[in-house]
Amino acid sequence: MKTPVLPAFPRPEGMTTHDYAFTRLRQAIMVGAFRPGTSITIRGLADALESSPTPVREALRQLTSIGALQFLENRRIVVPRITPARFEELISLRIALESHAARRAIAHLSDRQIDRIVALDDAIEMAITVGDKAGALIANQEFHRRIYTANPDQVAMPLIESVWLQLGPILGIAMEHVTELYVVDRHREAIDALRRRDEDAVAEAIAADIREGIGGFDHAAISKLLALAG
Repeated sequence: MKTPVLPAFPRPEGMTTHDYAFTRLRQAIMVGAFRPGTSITIRGLADALESSPTPVREALRQLTSIGALQFLENRRIVVPRITPARFEELISLRIALESHAARRAIAHLSDRQIDRIVALDDAIEMAITVGDKAGALIANQEFHRRIYTANPDQVAMPLIESVWLQLGPILGIAMEHVTELYVVDRHREAIDALRRRDEDAVAEAIAADIREGIGGFDHAAISKLLALAG
């Protein structure tokens, strides 16, 4: 089996080998580096991380415990496939959590912070232009994260990231087809709403961004996207 290619992730000073393995693998799943149904081996990941098997084994144990990976009866580790009903549930939850988080954050965002969010949106466009799928998803997540964490009292971000993690393999496929799935730039609508401090408009833009980022939220659109996942 080929050594998997993981998106770059700079190791912060002082981060343990185990924490680095977990954090980098978590990010890789979250940005669709592995397609649904992909088998994962400890040896392959250890090679990709230039690590010994021990921290990789522990990271995989953690990732299976939170549903990002799945142990099969034959001891294989795979990226889970997702049913249409579970996908719909996760997207619905994402819309609810992120619309709420955007509303709560808007009063705390300065114009300078909004300018930085605009720069992140520009980075998403640049990554898409050059075909950097992982880079586009990383920048997209940071775009959303930067909005929600402006609220100093927010508690939703760990829940949101848990949903991102479970959706990651499918969102990676959606990003491969972003130019045909995503037509209206809802990020720009969200930015305009942030500048106006309009809670309703920013919540609507975020919800539309989530729905349209997967090509629509009707049965046909979900079936089409999951069919692309194989």
